[in-house]
Amino acid sequence: LFEMLRSTRKDSKSAWKVLIMDKFTVKIMSYSCKMADITEEGVSLVEDLYKRRQPLPSLDAIYFIQPTKENVVMFLSDMSGRSPLYKKAYVFFSSPIQKDLVAQIKRDSSILPRIGALSEMNLEYFPIDSQGFITDHERALEELFCESAEGFNKYNACLNAMATRISTVFASMREFPRVHYRIAKTIDASTMTTLRDMVPTKIAAGVWNYLSKYKTSIPEFPQTETCELLIVDRSVDQQIAPIIHEWTYDAMCHDLLCMDGNKYVHEVSSKNGSASEKKEVLLEDHDPVWLELRHSHIADASERLHDKMTHFVSKNKAAQLQQARAGGELSTRDLQKMVQALPQYTDQIDKLSLHVEIAGKLNVIIREQCLRDVGQLEQDLVFGDAGTKELINFFRTQLGVSRENKLRLLMIYAAINPEKFESDKGTKMMQLAGLSADDMIAVNNMRCLCTDTKKSSGGGFTLKFDVQKKKHAHRKERTTEQSAWALSRFYPVLEELIEQLSKGELPKDEYNCMNDPSPSFHVVPTTTSTSARTSPAHSMRSRRTGGSWARPRGSDDGYSSDSVLKHASSDFQKHGQRIFVFVIGGATRSELRAAHKLSSKLKREVILGSSSLDDPLQFITKLKMMSAEELTLDDLHI
Repeated sequence: LFEMLRSTRKDSKSAWKVLIMDKFTVKIMSYSCKMADITEEGVSLVEDLYKRRQPLPSLDAIYFIQPTKENVVMFLSDMSGRSPLYKKAYVFFSSPIQKDLVAQIKRDSSILPRIGALSEMNLEYFPIDSQGFITDHERALEELFCESAEGFNKYNACLNAMATRISTVFASMREFPRVHYRIAKTIDASTMTTLRDMVPTKIAAGVWNYLSKYKTSIPEFPQTETCELLIVDRSVDQQIAPIIHEWTYDAMCHDLLCMDGNKYVHEVSSKNGSASEKKEVLLEDHDPVWLELRHSHIADASERLHDKMTHFVSKNKAAQLQQARAGGELSTRDLQKMVQALPQYTDQIDKLSLHVEIAGKLNVIIREQCLRDVGQLEQDLVFGDAGTKELINFFRTQLGVSRENKLRLLMIYAAINPEKFESDKGTKMMQLAGLSADDMIAVNNMRCLCTDTKKSSGGGFTLKFDVQKKKHAHRKERTTEQSAWALSRFYPVLEELIEQLSKGELPKDEYNCMNDPSPSFHVVPTTTSTSARTSPAHSMRSRRTGGSWARPRGSDDGYSSDSVLKHASSDFQKHGQRIFVFVIGGATRSELRAAHKLSSKLKREVILGSSSLDDPLQFITKLKMMSAEELTLDDLHI
């Protein structure tokens, strides 16, 4: 909005402009801002680069496009010759453009006077949250980890595009990171290195290559390290985090409700009192109730919603009068109906009613699908309190559990015990669970992805187990963090890794760093002073200093902006250096929650990036699409 759209106002004579984008940059724009924001910056029309467009020779045009040969050809055909489509063109590329393409533009003498700007925006990431972004590589698991010979070109293309997009995050935030990455564990004399083992190393090298160029090509880009970046792949926790049930409000909504992204459809009574009508709402940061409850345990969220409703009723005399007529103790649903009957409070209660409805739906699904029993067994498997015998017994006795939840249990079991699926024992268990043929593919692919990690893990925190456990424990208990809520034992491995990175204690045998520390760089302790953060000289794109995590736990009515949003910003200059973590192969909502939680705990803004943000069903579908074929580097003769 500021560096691209607003910057064109200085020397442009037309008050209104046309914004032209390709399919990729349209998506970037839609993730970043609303149409109203664009209009406010003087854009009257948004056009698709590849669609036939009406000539508007009196208007200037802003091109926000990827620097591809096809896009440059389209731009040249628009603006060259005697009758260009637009008066003047301001061109912004989403990532660095190749020199030969710039030369191609310069060769056309009719175009040069019509170009008002030719600039690299370095903006190829998609913000999903105030502390999360994706590179939009939905098929990263398939393209980077299935290792079929015909997929080698896709492998390289995916790696290069992902490294480009990650690096644009640092270009746009004016940050120069220390690049840590998980090393290929199978590099030794006895085992061959597969392409998938090399993925974090190759991404780290690609990002480092771009960062090195930024130091000379971007004005005022930091010359010394200002933050940390850790690159890992999905096998960091043996694929368990994307499969296990996460019991927070946000994760439950996306796991159990049929949502399209953040869009939730619910039925509301029509204004004229006739039949109900469907209404779409977005569960996003602008909703203060969502903002407050999203990382709470579902039981905690339900209790707090009831408390909010009760509090609202106690503050309103009309509501109290209705309560007196009703008599006795009221349920959350009763309270909801009561306040909906008060027309003067309609706007205020809408959001609260929405979340009461959602929480109610979630609790019904949890009860109907026996999810408490499923969740208990999942966590017992992970922490070594249950094994084969308990799983078989569960399948035989819990007839009300859905096939999907049995599949998820078996995938967790396969991740922890891949060796059990090398015989027909695994097949018999899958048959007992009533899995379909493609469900079995997902379990076997899970086992294949976890086999190498299992064999090669020589220590490290992920596979420490309690000697008193009778079963094989994948995860150790966290004695320092006790939760009042059931089924809260599981935590993503990423949480522990980020804490280790913050202390400078990443295991040396598992993680390397692309750059040795500069003399000015030091690991920032959790109690940092203002001077601990390196700041580059003033630049047009200054670092974002607002933080979203420093907000109070509760609000009086769950509606007023004062209750949550007023205190939402925090000056990160007072805190430590940012920590960026990138997960190749899809991040989870539990990991995004961990980023918010650790920002507060470590007094350092933690930003989570990934190729995609996956809910359990999406991740399972991606595993089904993978080939279980194995291919080594030696097979490719690289």
